[in-house]
Amino acid sequence: MNNPVTRHTLSVLVENTPGVLSQVSRLFSRKGYNIESLAVGTTDDPEVSRITIEVTCDNLMIEQIINQLRKLFCVYSVRLLPPASSIRRELVLIKVKAEGRDVRNEVIQIANIFRANIVDVGKTSLTIEITGSEDKLKGIEDLLRAYGIKEIIRTGLIAMSRG
Repeated sequence: MNNPVTRHTLSVLVENTPGVLSQVSRLFSRKGYNIESLAVGTTDDPEVSRITIEVTCDNLMIEQIINQLRKLFCVYSVRLLPPASSIRRELVLIKVKAEGRDVRNEVIQIANIFRANIVDVGKTSLTIEITGSEDKLKGIEDLLRAYGIKEIIRTGLIAMSRG
């Protein structure tokens, strides 16, 4: 029986104390799992942090990961967030070459179409801030490649269940 390898998103509530992220990431490295995306931040309770982890593995492996995470004392809960029933976003900063008025205007038009913000203007570049789904971010990145991307920085995926 084939068990397909797919991307899985986990929402892990943990103690907001030093060393917790290290414990969680060590679990992944010990088991040989690669973390594709990682985002951490406090919740409405300052003593609790949420770690959003995206990992590519099969269904058996994700069950093992969930069970191992639940064994850690610093972990309060672990939830698997299926794409269909969750809201998924990422923030990206893209620095694009923009020499000349025409090129600048074209880049600004692309940013406007994608509802992105121009957050910095340099003599030869524009920096764009955009938040959205993976498809939206890939779309703007593909269009901006034609102008020359100088630098790109991603926050990592954040996700929460719908409703």
